[in-house]
Amino acid sequence: MKDAGVYARELESIGRVVQLGIVGGQVISVSFPDAVPEDASVAHDYLDAVDAYLAGEREGLTEISIALTMPTDKRRVLETLREIPSGRTVTIDRLASFAGLDPAEDGVRETVQDALRENPVPLFVPDHRVRDGQGATPSSIAAALRRHENG
Repeated sequence: MKDAGVYARELESIGRVVQLGIVGGQVISVSFPDAVPEDASVAHDYLDAVDAYLAGEREGLTEISIALTMPTDKRRVLETLREIPSGRTVTIDRLASFAGLDPAEDGVRETVQDALRENPVPLFVPDHRVRDGQGATPSSIAAALRRHENG
């Protein structure tokens, strides 16, 4: 699917709207507005994949192409986080190590924290799976996602 636009749908399972920005078939942004914007379409295969994920399908989101435009170390952190399986969590130090960074090195923990906060595509890069770091996913939604994955 090679399309572009803004797509949004209210998802009862998390009690919030999920909005996707898509360019060239890649997800470039995910946000959680209070209501579906008037200019957003509610029909898209990627929104269907999010619905399926929240209904219990665990692998659908990792197959969707995303675009991360950020410095190499931060991008590597987010790409590594995408590989953490549903229902699992990691610490900042462990994520840094998995990404090939040394958490004891000056500035590495900050790089990981910054990458989590700047994550443009939460859900597709599941920052809610980092136990001791705040990502771009709002805390109430992150908690709902963790409950969903572990329950």
